[in-house]
Amino acid sequence: MAEVLVYVDHVDGAVRKPTLELLTLARRIGEPVAVALGAGAADTAGVLAEHGAVKVLTHDAAEYAEYLVVPKVDALQAAVEAVSPAAVLVSSSTEGKEIAARLALRIGSGLITDAVDLEASEEGPVATQSVFAASFSTKSRVTKGTPVITVKPNSAAVEPAPAADAVEQLAVSFSAQATGTKITGRTARESTGRPELTEAAIVVSGGRGVNGAENFALIEALADLLGAAVGASRAAVDAGWYPHTQQVGQTGKSVSPQLYIANGISGAIQHRAGMQTSKTIVAVNKDAEAPIFDLVDYGVVGDLFAVVPQLTEEIKTRKG
Repeated sequence: MAEVLVYVDHVDGAVRKPTLELLTLARRIGEPVAVALGAGAADTAGVLAEHGAVKVLTHDAAEYAEYLVVPKVDALQAAVEAVSPAAVLVSSSTEGKEIAARLALRIGSGLITDAVDLEASEEGPVATQSVFAASFSTKSRVTKGTPVITVKPNSAAVEPAPAADAVEQLAVSFSAQATGTKITGRTARESTGRPELTEAAIVVSGGRGVNGAENFALIEALADLLGAAVGASRAAVDAGWYPHTQQVGQTGKSVSPQLYIANGISGAIQHRAGMQTSKTIVAVNKDAEAPIFDLVDYGVVGDLFAVVPQLTEEIKTRKG
């Protein structure tokens, strides 16, 4: 069976959930070979093997921490040359998509971004994408070179599949461009204790109907009970009620959680484009004609200031 390269997104050896999802998808089209770079790369081997990586290629160098993107592209190019994989899978983060695009250009291959599913075929991996604000699904296949595919978080359930714990050092020669953009400083993002928006299995969002920054406390209380991330519509963000980093939509972040709860969100096409691939969608809106009700699995026509507190209390009761 052909090997499939999976780029590992980790922080000092702690592997992030989207990488484990990639390993699940990679097993559908071949044997996963993980590529872990930077500080703590060797520490990722155990969890990667537990989730199906038949081999882990590691490399650590100061360049990965000191310079932007290009050193990682150099390393992935070296991995492609060493393995000759059937495909390269990268998570669809902002950095991931830039790495994937640069790699595809380097190796003269086609690129598919924001896939939500993968399947094998005799001609090569076939990727499913959600397009035109999630109104249609398409199936695409790269016809030239080694397919480079980025996959949206939450596109697949994490499935453990223990494999051999084989670790190899990857030989990497950095290009002249690797040191072209230096990182001059870092500021730690303030932690809310909630999951990352694009990776969360549950997202609770608020829109114009929340009617003020102070009322987002209702949204946060529900989210915290569910272990969810908090999102916001463009209207709420533009009004200054919630940070831009939490905006869901075409000009914000795209999410695809198992459960999406929209509160006081009308469902404009701009917002739908960022959340319509959610597995189960629930909406609370007092306007029975709101467009959001056209795509929900469950809809509640009612005032969120009455519905959300009742829902929160009911969840507290059931949790005991």
